[in-house]
Amino acid sequence: MNKQVAARLILSAMLSAIAHLASASTIAEVISPTNVVLVHGNARVLASFDGKPVFWCGLRAFESWAAPLVGQPVASSPDIGITVSVDAHDVPLERLLVSKGWLQPVALDDDAQAAIAEGRGGWACASVTAPFELMHTSVDPKVLAGIALNESGLNGRAWPWTLNIAGQGFFFRTREDAYRVVRSLIAHGRSDFDVGIMQVNWCYHARRFTSPWQALAPATSIRVAEDILNENYSKTQSVAKAIAYYHSANPVPGQAYLARFARHLNQIQAGL
Repeated sequence: MNKQVAARLILSAMLSAIAHLASASTIAEVISPTNVVLVHGNARVLASFDGKPVFWCGLRAFESWAAPLVGQPVASSPDIGITVSVDAHDVPLERLLVSKGWLQPVALDDDAQAAIAEGRGGWACASVTAPFELMHTSVDPKVLAGIALNESGLNGRAWPWTLNIAGQGFFFRTREDAYRVVRSLIAHGRSDFDVGIMQVNWCYHARRFTSPWQALAPATSIRVAEDILNENYSKTQSVAKAIAYYHSANPVPGQAYLARFARHLNQIQAGL
């Protein structure tokens, strides 16, 4: 038997053991966002999740949040893994940790992006640049954060569920709330709005998105903003103009926008 086959058999046996134990077990201990101890009678097993713990607010903050999980019964499914009951619904424990902002998964899916951008759980104590450090591809995260504070700043944080409709800003509690308004605007033939954490203008840039729902995704909004900034730089060969043109190529509003950006960038660099 080769090593790869043996490793697969061992992994399969481990998963089967956890699934069997979880079928009638409780959470004995939450060691960290990546390690949970399950118990059934005298048997104990360690369930581990991929990703990184989010400890920006410290271990005690996580332990306080996780304390109610201890003693909770869990179930298991081959499709969704270990689940715990939340408001009478079975919720994957790993997804719960991600959506509540304590676990950074390997891939930043919708739940993870929302938790990071909203500042849930451990992300509440991360810097304002954290979403951009994790989701950027080509533009300095501090530059992106400065622009986002210009565009969607709310209480010192760039808020992902933001719309600007005909010059008036609206901040929504959830992505779903913002999406309903976007759909209504489009259904009524409106395109005079900016959408998402980077406030990308729908009239000029709708083609860059596969759907209005996707336009609200923080990682997608950041990627599109990077494309626009890179295109602006290619045209002007000037970082300052690339940033000013993100708002307007008209010198007066463009310079005012650049001045606000500079203030935000200074605050970011000062760690405020």
